[in-house]
This record gives sequence, C-alpha cells and structure tokens, in this order.
Amino acid sequence: MNNPVPMHRKYFRIFIPLLSLLSALCLGALVIALADRDPLMIFQKMFYATLGSSYGMGQVLFKMTTFIFVGLAVAIPFRLRLFNIGGEGQLLMGAFAAALTGAALPETIPSTVAIFLCTLAAMTAGACWALLAGVLKVQYGVNEVISTIMLNFIAQGITGYLLTCHFALPSTVHTTPVTAAATIPTFYKVAGWFTNSPANFSTIVALATALLCWFMMFHTRFGYEMRATGLQPDAARYGGINATVHTLTAMGTGGAAAGLGAANIILGYKHYYEAGATSGIGFTGIAVALLAGAHPLLLILSALFFGFLEYGGLTVNSMIPKEIFMIIEAATILLVISFTALGKRLL
Repeated sequence: MNNPVPMHRKYFRIFIPLLSLLSALCLGALVIALADRDPLMIFQKMFYATLGSSYGMGQVLFKMTTFIFVGLAVAIPFRLRLFNIGGEGQLLMGAFAAALTGAALPETIPSTVAIFLCTLAAMTAGACWALLAGVLKVQYGVNEVISTIMLNFIAQGITGYLLTCHFALPSTVHTTPVTAAATIPTFYKVAGWFTNSPANFSTIVALATALLCWFMMFHTRFGYEMRATGLQPDAARYGGINATVHTLTAMGTGGAAAGLGAANIILGYKHYYEAGATSGIGFTGIAVALLAGAHPLLLILSALFFGFLEYGGLTVNSMIPKEIFMIIEAATILLVISFTALGKRLL
C-alpha cells in the first residue's frame, strides 16, 4: 500500500503557484525600477485600468476566456503525460473554419443555429488538427512535442496561403465577415455590463467547460483511467485500460477546446479571420496550464492572471514597454518549474 502524501508536501504543492506569482511580480517590479519607473505607480495604474473599470474588466474577461480554452487544450493531454504545444495551430485552424462557415451561412438563418454550426466547425477543425499528432503518437511513436510544433507551422502556412490566395477580400488581409446571426452577443449589448468591451457569453461556456473537465477527470471512471494511463501506462494496460483510445481522446478533446477559444475570438470579437488573428495566444495557453498545474479549476485563476497581465500591459504601454510583462509571464513559469523541482529534492 502506498504511503499517504505528508501534509506539509501537500501544502507546498498548493503554494507553489502562489510563491511563483509573488516572486515573478517582485522580479517584474525590479525590472520596472531599473527602467526608472515607479513599480507601485505602474501596478496601481494597471489595476485601475483593468479590474477598476467596467471596460477594462471586460477586456480581461475576454482574454481570460480564450486563455481558459487554450489552457485546457494543454491541460487535458497533460494528464496523460502528453505535452500538447500545438494549441496555436489548433486555434488557427479553428478560427479559420469558424470564419469560413460563418461567412457561408445565409443571413436568414436563426442565430442559435448559426452560432452552433460555426462553433462546431471550429471545434471539429481544432480536434482534427490535434488528432493528427495523436495518430502519429499511437501509430508510429512520434513524440507529440515534435509533431505539434511542426503542425503549428503547417497550420500557419495553410491558413496564410488560403487567406492570401483565395479568401481575403480585395486589398485586405481578412476574410468576408461572418453573417450577423453567427456573432456571439456581448454582455454589454444584452445586459449593459462591461461597457463596450468584447466580453461575451463565451465566458460562461469557458467556465462551464472547465468545470465539466474537472468533473470528468476526477469524478468519473473515464477520467480515472485517463490519469492512470498517464501515471502508470504499463500497469494501466495490464488492468485492461486502452491507452490508445485515451491518448486520442485527450488530444482530440484538447484540440476541440482550442477550437472553442477560436470561436470566442472570431464570433465574439473579430467577426472575420485575418492575418495574425490569434497573436500567439496558443503558446500563452502552455504557460496558463503550467501555472495551474494542469488542473481545470485552477486554470480559471491562472487565465485571469494572464488576462490581467496581457491587457494591463497594454494600458501602461506608454510608460513602460509591454515586453516587461512578457518577462513576468515567462518568469512565473520558470519559477513554477524551479520550485517544483526544489520541492521534490527537499521533501
């Protein structure tokens, strides 16, 4: 029988993200001070421009929503010890599919049907793109890190070629806008919340999806088998668990989650696909998932933090370079990894 994990080790694991955040913020404050700016003043302005205003809070929620989805794209496969870093490619394919589907629908189509079809197209495109890496893994033993990296570049090439040569409107770098029925309404238009911001009802879907993934992973037999496959693949196979099915399911589900993030961007904000539409968000999803320890519920807090940094950095861009906040994001992840490794050596 395995010995229970000591309480002090459990507490250390819980506080690793918090320690990492505080350390990264201190490092960020030091960098800001070295740039001859007052860190307290910068962080105060960030707070008032984001969580302290209706519009700013809406911007943070919008970014948080996409980060939850792309974070899940990494977190779900990670439970099987699969490192899906292809969220950017899956996001690109999902965004392109949603935009083309929305542009092809008639104006008279009911809004619920249009949104459903476009979202389904985005999820399907993201899932299929992720499944390519899954198939390469189970059939030929190709490392998913290598395959997802390459698939990111391929997705970028495919969408770039199709946009430039076939679907871009003349003299633009974007597709035809989706039909009005396919746009996801914002909170401001429906309820008057988050003044003029792009925050929309995808946020509710993101929270529900994170909750559903948590329940599936930790409170169902299927989730137990997924985690068992990741922890002890040989023992799982001996116990009759089909590792191949779970690998493909995890990759496909992660890709579908990235597709939902694409729907938030295209249907809830842009309303068309354009070059650079995803802006590297899929790569940020890796950091979001790592900070949360690949836990679906902690992903919400992690995504909120990164949403705050992403938009907050823009609000003070005239006083301090936005790249400083990229340093904070990167330092947070490095500190999470470092504290985790240190804990394993000391405890």
